[in-house]
Amino acid sequence: MEKITIRIYNETEQKGIPRKALQTSITNVLKHFGKRNAQINIILTDDKTILEMNKKFLNHNYITDVISFDLSDSEELILGEIYICLPQAERQAKEYKTTFKNELLRLAIHGILHILGFDDRTSKEKKEMTRLENYFLNHQ
Repeated sequence: MEKITIRIYNETEQKGIPRKALQTSITNVLKHFGKRNAQINIILTDDKTILEMNKKFLNHNYITDVISFDLSDSEELILGEIYICLPQAERQAKEYKTTFKNELLRLAIHGILHILGFDDRTSKEKKEMTRLENYFLNHQ
């Protein structure tokens, strides 16, 4: 049976999280790439937690906006976790002169693209990921 399940866990006190929009965005990306069987957890967290994760898993000693983990062990079922730092999303929304909701959706889309195998290490890869993020943000 094909089923996409997206769960959202808010580890912060922040209210007004656009849960439905997050779920729709992730579902749209998965379906676009032909993925019909997925379990994705979106964990909304704070600066301290994302810093600890960035150090532990990526050896980076700074706060980042999103970290994702592909936990899949087959092509048939996509399993993943997307950790989004809400304070960083707020800072970036101001910096990029966009809404908090828009930035949050962009980070979720960015995270699912990583789980699906996209990377952003080179300028060419970054350009492609940004193009895809914009596409999915504009096709809700």
